Amino acid sequence: MTQPLTVSLHPQVKRYPERIVQFGGGNFLRAFVDWVVDVLNAETDFGGGIVIVKATPGVYDALDAQDCLFTTYLHGMQDGELVEETRLIGAVSRTVYPYQDFAAYLALARGAEIRFIFSNTTEAGLEFSPDDRLGDEPPATFPAKLTRFLYERYRHFGGTAESGCIIIPTELIIDNATRLRECILEYAALWELDAGFASWIEAHNVFCNTLVDRIVSGYPQADAPRLFARLGYEDRLLAAGELYHSWIIEADASLLREFPVDRARTPLNVRVVDDAAPYRTIKVRLLNGAHTAMVPLGILLGLESVREAVEHEALAPFIERLIFDEVIPSVTKVAPEELVAFANDVFDRFRNPHIHHRLLTIALNSSAKVRERILPSLLGYYDETGELPARLVLAFAAFIGLYRGEWRGEPIALNDDPEVLSWFKTRWAGAESVEELVSAVLRERALWDRDLSALPGLAPMISGYLRKIEAGELHALLQRASA
Repeated sequence: MTQPLTVSLHPQVKRYPERIVQFGGGNFLRAFVDWVVDVLNAETDFGGGIVIVKATPGVYDALDAQDCLFTTYLHGMQDGELVEETRLIGAVSRTVYPYQDFAAYLALARGAEIRFIFSNTTEAGLEFSPDDRLGDEPPATFPAKLTRFLYERYRHFGGTAESGCIIIPTELIIDNATRLRECILEYAALWELDAGFASWIEAHNVFCNTLVDRIVSGYPQADAPRLFARLGYEDRLLAAGELYHSWIIEADASLLREFPVDRARTPLNVRVVDDAAPYRTIKVRLLNGAHTAMVPLGILLGLESVREAVEHEALAPFIERLIFDEVIPSVTKVAPEELVAFANDVFDRFRNPHIHHRLLTIALNSSAKVRERILPSLLGYYDETGELPARLVLAFAAFIGLYRGEWRGEPIALNDDPEVLSWFKTRWAGAESVEELVSAVLRERALWDRDLSALPGLAPMISGYLRKIEAGELHALLQRASA
């Protein structure tokens, strides 16, 4: 019988000075940020322990019971082979609970060696609320909690340059650190804090916008018994995720002196860059774009998952040709070799047998996703070549077909803005011809922020594809487009 995971079972685990405050202790942070820090501790002179702060009421029972130890279980395709690896993470030293012990939270702010602040409090977490007050113990929102933390630090150390922090949020919104800093300055004004505090925030604290990517699926229920037998212990916090990871940190290159992700022996796909925008474009146009293109096509073919799509005899080569022959040529501000390498990683991720992404789940809010992920590539390709990208146009036509809301007499459980779904249902029901329907869709500025009917040749091409899809010729269309 295996034993529960504790420090007594692994006395070799090394603890490090507490240099990092992390808001949140969920699966993503543990299998992403904490994993990176653990690698740095083992392979460089970074030497940073993590204190996890629970940003919401409650406690991390399992984390405390396991002395803040946990295991990551990562898997993915590399060179056509499935690779699996486990790692015992010892980077977290303890937990702090502001709702139970606010004094301990403020004491943490006074820690002389604290230098980094990481967070992942969901996209909704980076919001300002005028209802938060300085005297709340603690304030409700994460930015207000962080403002109170930093203000305590500012007062304790007298606003010295050395007491500033490097703040690296990982919430999935554009310019996340910029938004977080704006919230902090709003609270400084609302609470009428010392004038020097805002100046200290601006001058001596570094806010790094980020772009993060790793699928973390959480506790691997089916694989747990096998893994426990191999590891020799039971871990209630075993966190499964894909081997692939990407962390783009927008900062001056001097950050690498303090956060040496470039010096680890383990290849870390963590980059410190001047501008994260091109990397965001790569992700949106290639990874997200591939998802959005395959969703309507896959659903209309009767497929259920991404993995089925990338193993399908007709759809798989079609999506690859769409990405390599149409999307990549439309992205002009990134080196082609970097785009090709990213695309190859994307398809390896899609083939990961441990990841089950349902197409209908990805189809959530597809109208907005087509606007943000497909149209920029379609229009960019046209601008570069003067021709319409046939595969992207076919994917657009399939989206219009999907938003009829039914296929072969069976309803499709679409999940989008009710007004958008109602609009498409009305157009499908009222159009006297495919051409009339397509014209109405392309002219709808509320959907696309422009009148797409003005693009030469687009309407007749979509209409032709849509007729063939309705006639049951989608499989043949995909095969011809991949030849």
